[in-house]
Amino acid sequence: MRGYISYFKAELKAGLQYKTAAISGLTTQFFWGIIFALVYTSFYRHTSIKDINLSQLMDYVWLNQAFLTLIYIGINDESIIGSIKDGTVAYELLRPYDLYTWWYIKLVAKRYALVMLRCMPILVFAYLLPEPYNLSLPFNVISFLMFLLTMFLGTILVTSINMIVNSLAFFTNENRGISSIIYTIADLLEGSQIPLPLLSGIVLIIAFFTPFRFIEDLPFRLYSGHIDYMTGFNEIGLELIWIIVLLIIGRLILKKALSKVSIQGG
Repeated sequence: MRGYISYFKAELKAGLQYKTAAISGLTTQFFWGIIFALVYTSFYRHTSIKDINLSQLMDYVWLNQAFLTLIYIGINDESIIGSIKDGTVAYELLRPYDLYTWWYIKLVAKRYALVMLRCMPILVFAYLLPEPYNLSLPFNVISFLMFLLTMFLGTILVTSINMIVNSLAFFTNENRGISSIIYTIADLLEGSQIPLPLLSGIVLIIAFFTPFRFIEDLPFRLYSGHIDYMTGFNEIGLELIWIIVLLIIGRLILKKALSKVSIQGG
């Protein structure tokens, strides 16, 4: 366990070195946050939406921008796929650690490094904006604590999905096709493109039966008070079930892949 903790710290420290990329990302997220805030504000002036009020929607928008690198499903580590393609994964198989856990830690550390470099400037900027474009304070203390918990669980959940996609690369030797399909679907159903309270019909029904909505929709709506804490407790229970299921599936796929893996040219 000590080795895994040390590895997490090393990967986190390495990720914090990319400050130039973080500044570039900050500029992009500031821009998109303002665009979304303006669009939704204008949209609310010309329609009557009762599912979520404008203040809660602004919270959704700015939390999405602040924590994008933590919960955006499209963030992966190309070095893992690269090691599968070029066979250098053989070196990792010789080391005395669990490969699934090792890669999992690497992905989580990358996400936390990215969000640590970006989230605070965006949050401060969003808090200082004038109404109705600003980010509000948490609905209450319980909502904030549940937000923190579900953000952590969301990171575990999204990384578990990444691990399934990475493990499938052993069978296809390329993950772009399947990852593009999964990530595009997840982008819609987790609320990254359009907040789920604004969706309706079959899309919303499908989203309810998938794990993607727990990644960002649940924590953001808990933060703003759009979901009460009793409903939140029930949702967290379902999220934990999904996490366990996805962890098991990911491990089984990787185990199956490693049982038949062959390294050519060695």
